[in-house]
Amino acid sequence: MDEASLRADMIDGLEHRIEEPLGADVLAALQTVSRETFVDNSPYANGASDEAGTRALAPETVARMLTTLNADPGDDVLIVGAGIGYTAAALAEIVGVRRVHAIDIDRRIVRLARSNLADAGYDAVLVDRRDGAGGFPEYAPYDRVLVEAAVVAPPRALREQVSDGGRIVYPRGTADQTIAAVERSPTVDAGHPGVNDPASDDPESGDPTPDDPELDDPAPDGFRTVEEAGPVRLRPMLVDGEQAGVERNRTRREEAEFAEREHFAKHGREREWIDWDDRP
Repeated sequence: MDEASLRADMIDGLEHRIEEPLGADVLAALQTVSRETFVDNSPYANGASDEAGTRALAPETVARMLTTLNADPGDDVLIVGAGIGYTAAALAEIVGVRRVHAIDIDRRIVRLARSNLADAGYDAVLVDRRDGAGGFPEYAPYDRVLVEAAVVAPPRALREQVSDGGRIVYPRGTADQTIAAVERSPTVDAGHPGVNDPASDDPESGDPTPDDPELDDPAPDGFRTVEEAGPVRLRPMLVDGEQAGVERNRTRREEAEFAEREHFAKHGREREWIDWDDRP
């Protein structure tokens, strides 16, 4: 069976598992992007897979995230967790190749994503090595932010880099995860309380409304959940020092980095050690 037929079968299976048809833009993107460029073994099989030391999301997860993200042509998009680059390629088909920015904390993954995207014809997608918790402020604000790592709530920096009317999609939770989409609450500006402030639920009395679902909304302050797209299982967001191949013990890691830079103190190593990060 040729690649086009395998891709069509994969998409039919996705719509069956999601139990709803894919949107026109998402459908066209998945039909266009060759998954074989990004996944070596059984590229059109359902389920996640390990590729070159990183995790390739299952096609169903990608479809759910793209559908929930609801990006439009011309939107500026940030992907936190570049992975193999497949999601970035699909988004490039939807919003435009120069509108997609992807970051990853692991330099090895950044190189992999860049290579895969170039091979697939999407080398204009910008992929950079960044700590996901800090986002990519140089190109902010973003109309859409997609976090491909599990978090309880999107980090503050990502929330600050979303445009008015923008949306963040992320796997919410730790053990039990759900794909969630949050947007800014329209009542946050001008000193008004957000949706997580009970006093905003009843404008007449200031008392919370017991049956109001927003009272239990786990969205971060100033945001409200606008959509959920079912269960998912993704790895948690890494912080600097947790990426593959990095010594997790900070003292041993910094000792090795110090030795590699060959900085020698004139008046004792401890004094020089304090500011060695500021050296060229």
